[in-house]
Amino acid sequence: MTDVRVIVGPGLRADRALVGEVAEREFAALGVRGVLTHARDATETHALLRGTAGAAEDGAVVVVPGPSRETRALMEQGGEIVWCDFGKVRRVDGAAHIHGRGIEGLAWAIRHAVHRLRHRPLRVPYGPHPEQWGDLHLPDAPDAARGAVPVVTLVHGGYWRSIWAADLMEALCADLTARGFAAWNLEYRRPDLHGWDATTADIAAGLAALPAMAASETTTQPGAVSGEGMLLDLDRVAVVGHSAGGQLALRAAADGAGVALAVSLAGVLDLEEGDRRHLSSGAVAAALGGHASGESEVPNERYTSSSPLLRLPLGVPQLIVQGSGDDLDLVDFSRRYARAAEEAGDEVTYMEMSGDHFAVIAPRTPIWRTTALAIADHLSRRVPPKKPGLS
Repeated sequence: MTDVRVIVGPGLRADRALVGEVAEREFAALGVRGVLTHARDATETHALLRGTAGAAEDGAVVVVPGPSRETRALMEQGGEIVWCDFGKVRRVDGAAHIHGRGIEGLAWAIRHAVHRLRHRPLRVPYGPHPEQWGDLHLPDAPDAARGAVPVVTLVHGGYWRSIWAADLMEALCADLTARGFAAWNLEYRRPDLHGWDATTADIAAGLAALPAMAASETTTQPGAVSGEGMLLDLDRVAVVGHSAGGQLALRAAADGAGVALAVSLAGVLDLEEGDRRHLSSGAVAAALGGHASGESEVPNERYTSSSPLLRLPLGVPQLIVQGSGDDLDLVDFSRRYARAAEEAGDEVTYMEMSGDHFAVIAPRTPIWRTTALAIADHLSRRVPPKKPGLS
C-alpha cells in the first residue's frame, strides 16, 4: 500500500480540523495510508522533510508550506515533493506546485503525488517555455497482435486560468492506458499569464509533437512512430478536452490538427454566449482579451476563429459529452452545439448522462466509462496498417 506524508508548515491560515478532513477523505478515496503533521516552526518543517529524503521510492510527500520564507525557499530545489498553496501565488518553475485552488487544492495535491508515485510517464517538451510539455503515458502490456497503439491527447480545462493544470487529467491517463491507449497529457501556457495566441499555438504545437517526439527513432510502419519501444498509431489519434479544454480541442480540430476524433467533455462550445452570460465570472472575455462585440457590435475576430460553434462544420467526427448536473449554461452550449454540428453535416454523437462538471473526468463514473467505450469504438474503426512481414 502506498504511504503519503502531508506536512503543514507553520503559520498556515486554515482550520486544522478541516485540513485534516480533506486529507483523510483523499487518503481513503485513493486507498493509501496517510499521515498529516503540523510543524511548529521552520526548523521542525526542515527536520520532517529531511526525514522523508529518499522515501520517494516508497511513499509520496505533500507540503503545504505556509508563509515561512525558509520553507518556501526549498521549493526551488524541485524534486519529488508536491507543494500546495491554498492561495494564488507565483508558481515555481521546476517544482510540482499546485496553488490557488483553496483548501480543496490539498486533495488535488495528494492525488497528484500518488499519481506520480504509481505512474511514471515520459515528460516531453514541445517548446522552450517551462509550461510547454506533455506527459506520455504508455500501456504496460500492449497486445502484440494489435500493433501500434491508438493515442488520446488530453487537454485540461480550468476556464483558461493558470491555477489549473495538467494534473486534472491524470486519473484519465491511468484509465486510458489500462484500456490499451497511449495518453498524451498536454500542459500549455494559459492566457491569463501569456495571452490567447500563446494558448492556441501551444495546443497546435503539442498535437504536432506526436510524430516529432520520436523523429530520431526508426519508423517501422506507415503512420506510426515509436515511443519507449512502443509504436504510436498516428492514424488513430483522438483529442479530448475538458471544460475550457473542450473548446481548445475542437478549435484544434477545426484548424486541421489531423485527428481521427475530437471529444468535448463539458466543453465551453459557444464563446460568444459564454461571454454574454459572464460565464465563471467573466472567464471568456478575460481569456480572449475582450468581449465578443464592442460598442459597434462588430464581432471580435478571436471569437470567430476560436468558438467551436462558429467554426462548424469541423470536418472531423465528434463526440460531445455532457453531465446533466453541470452548469446549465454548459448543458445548453453542448446541446445546441451538437444540433448545429449535425445540421452542418458533421458526424457527431451527443451523450448526456447523470453527473456534474468533474464526473466526466472521473474514471469510476458511468459517464466517463461510456465515453471511453465510445472513443475505443470509434478509433477501432480506423484499422491501422499491418507491420511488414505480417499476413
